[in-house]
Amino acid sequence: MGLSDDLQLQPILFGLFLSMYLVTMLGNLLIILTVSFDSHLHSPMYFFLSNLSLADVSFTSTTLPKMIVDIQTHNRAISYSGCLTQMSFFMLFGCLDSLLLTAMAYDRFVAICHPLHYQFIMNPRLCGLLVFLSVLISLFVSQLHNSVVLQLTYFKSVDISHFFCDPSQLLNLACSDNFTNNIVMYFVGAISGFLPISGIFFSYYKIVSSILRMPSPGGKYKAFSTCGSHLSVVCLFYGTGLGVYLSSAVSLSPRKGAVASIVYTVVTPMLNPFIYSLRNQDIKRAMWRLLRKTV
Repeated sequence: MGLSDDLQLQPILFGLFLSMYLVTMLGNLLIILTVSFDSHLHSPMYFFLSNLSLADVSFTSTTLPKMIVDIQTHNRAISYSGCLTQMSFFMLFGCLDSLLLTAMAYDRFVAICHPLHYQFIMNPRLCGLLVFLSVLISLFVSQLHNSVVLQLTYFKSVDISHFFCDPSQLLNLACSDNFTNNIVMYFVGAISGFLPISGIFFSYYKIVSSILRMPSPGGKYKAFSTCGSHLSVVCLFYGTGLGVYLSSAVSLSPRKGAVASIVYTVVTPMLNPFIYSLRNQDIKRAMWRLLRKTV
């Protein structure tokens, strides 16, 4: 059903979301190129960052291009198979985002709490394994969610009060008993949400405890500054996601929930490159070197 039925608002929405999508693509691809081509950034932290940027590009591309085309063509229809495909990729890349943020929190934990063993622990093999496991778990969660939705019965033609095939909306539209499916969905939520958040909280609990034991204020500031960008992205991603969940639970209007969902599906992936580039001197210097080479 999109975000609004107002015809006068459609050109504004088209221009707004097209520009946001282009900025998201440009910012994240610039991060990937910078990390790939600059040898100074070939470290675990930036390896995870480039994978996070790739996940963000994919996450946004799952929903936003379809919405932009719908606004332009004034046709919001989507097939059953198309809806399942969109929902599957949405779950895949959303869960991958969450797990990569957890891997990055573990990287910061090792760097601050075990600095002498950092190179040994965070070796290329472990970093590759963490990314591989993140993709594997995300695929499992996505397919498990798909198997649940495939078992539900729907009317032939339904209205989804959202700008994409939101998993929670699809469950609410089912006309069959979904008690067992809800249990599976809580299990999926635990894997993709609760466990990553617990891992991040534990990592930062250890990080803060270690930083507070440092004798010099300069050491404390330097340690905190290395976590600042990651902590900002974590708060933005989980904070907006939790805000959307709470607002949809309180609000009776599904449209308001759809508008709130824009924050974590569009705004967060768009802001991530700016957060890392503005707060990180290494990224800024590497970007300037890359721009000088290309020019």
